[in-house]
Amino acid sequence: MNEFNNFSGYQNEPETQRHTGNEQPRQNMNGANGYYYGARPQGYPENAMNEFSYSPAKPKKTVGKKILTGTMAILCAAAIGTTSIVGYKLVTGKNLVETGSSQSNVSKSSAKDSSSSEAASTINREDLPTLEQLAAPADAMSIPDVIDKVSPSVVGITCITSQGIATGSGIILSEDGYIITNAHVIEGAESISVVLPTYYSEGDEEEDEENLTITAEKVGSDEQTDIAVLKIDKTGLVKAEIGKSEDVRVGELAIVIGNPLGLDLANTATTGIISAKDRTITVEDITMKVFQTDASINSGNSGGALINAYGQVIGITSAKVASSSVEGLGFAIPIDDALPIITDLMENGYVTGRPSLGITGTDVTTAYSTYYGIPQGFMVAEVTEGSGADEAGVQQNDIIIAINDTIVSGISELNEVKNSFKPGDTVTLTVYRNGKKIDLEVVLGESTGEQSSDDNDDNGSTNGYNGYNDYGDGYNYFNPFGFYGGF
Repeated sequence: MNEFNNFSGYQNEPETQRHTGNEQPRQNMNGANGYYYGARPQGYPENAMNEFSYSPAKPKKTVGKKILTGTMAILCAAAIGTTSIVGYKLVTGKNLVETGSSQSNVSKSSAKDSSSSEAASTINREDLPTLEQLAAPADAMSIPDVIDKVSPSVVGITCITSQGIATGSGIILSEDGYIITNAHVIEGAESISVVLPTYYSEGDEEEDEENLTITAEKVGSDEQTDIAVLKIDKTGLVKAEIGKSEDVRVGELAIVIGNPLGLDLANTATTGIISAKDRTITVEDITMKVFQTDASINSGNSGGALINAYGQVIGITSAKVASSSVEGLGFAIPIDDALPIITDLMENGYVTGRPSLGITGTDVTTAYSTYYGIPQGFMVAEVTEGSGADEAGVQQNDIIIAINDTIVSGISELNEVKNSFKPGDTVTLTVYRNGKKIDLEVVLGESTGEQSSDDNDDNGSTNGYNGYNDYGDGYNYFNPFGFYGGF
C-alpha cells in the first residue's frame, strides 16, 4: 500500500490510465461535456470542444399517475418490512432490537476499559529497576559494596621486557603474597613488579609510591591455559574470596575490576552480565574454554577479576575482541578451571601430568613444501637430551608427518594427538628423513613447563633456526605440474 495519496486527481488509478493535458480530451458516455475516453468516435470534428449530443425528451406523466405510483410504493415497502420482522422472530426466537442487553454490554465494555486504564496508571515508572538490579539475585550485595570488598585484592602488574614496559592486572590469592595473573602478561619479562592499590597506602605520597611497588618472583607459568602465579614478599594482604564458576548462570550480574590502559586507571570497575558460558576461543594458538561477558574489558585488564553479585571471583579476565566494529565481547577463564592449574604451579612450578616428546621445531608450510619438494609436517630443530624422542632416535631436521598413523601438517595437529595420551605411554612417530619414511617408537615423558614446541603451540622457540637450508643441496625441487603429468 502506498504511503501517500495521489492528489493529482487520479487516486488509485493505474499508471497506464493516467492522462496529461497533452492527450486526447475525455468524454463521458452521454457526451454532455464533450470529453471521451479513448479514440474519438467516427465523424468527431478534430478541433471541436464542448460538443453536445442531442437526446429527445421523454413524455411527461400526469399528476394522478404520480400519486398512484407513490402510494403503491409505500404500501409495498411496509409489507416487505413487516414480513422481514416476523420471519426473523420465527427463525431466531429473538427480538430484532434488544435495547436492555445492548446497553448492558456497552456498560460492561466501558467498565473493563476503565479498569484497564486504572491498572496502567498504578505502575510507578519513577522507580523502575536497572539492568544490574534485574541481573542480580535478591540477596545480592550492592555494586558499590562489591567494589569496596574486592578492590583491595586487585593489583597492577608491571613487566620490563626487551621491547619496553608492559602492564596488566592480578588477583591476590593469599595473605602472604601469592598473586595470580595471565601468562601472556608476564611473557618475556626480564623483571616483574606488583603495584598494590591505594588501599594499602600509609599517607605519605612519595613513600607510598615506593612501598606499594614490590618486586615479584615468578612461581610458575602455563601458556596452555594462560595462567601464571607470582609471589611478593608482603604479608597482611586482603585475599580475594573465590566463588564457584559452575554455579554461574547466563544473564546474571558480572563486575570486572582491573587496570585498563595502564596503571593511571588502576582499579577501574565496569559492569555487565554473563553473556555466555563454555565458549571456546583461540588466541595466538592458545585454545581456551571461557566465559563471555559484555562488561568492558580493555588492554591492561588481563589477569584481573571477574566478580559475581556476592563479591566473589568467578573468573580471570583474559581477552577481548580487538575490533573497531565489535563491542561488548570480553572473555574470562572460569575460576573452577583455573584453580587446579594454580595449585600445580604453586606446588611444582609447572602443570603435572602432561605428556612431552622433548623436541622443538617449526612447521613445514605449503609454500616451503612445494619449493623444497618435502612433505608438510613438523621439522625438528632440537632434541632434548634424555627425552623420549632422543632415546627413540629422532634427529635434527627430521620432519614428523604422522603420529599413530594420523597425518599431521604442523605442531597444532601433532599436539592434539599427543595430548590425548599420558606420560609413560608409547606413540609411533612417522618421520621423513633423507627421502625415506621411518617409524619410531617414542615413550612420552612429563612436561615440566620448560619451553619446547611440543609443549606449546609456539613455533617461535627455534631461535631463528631454518632447517630448510639443509634441503637446498641434494634434493630435487618439486614441480607441481610434473606431479599431474604436465599440462
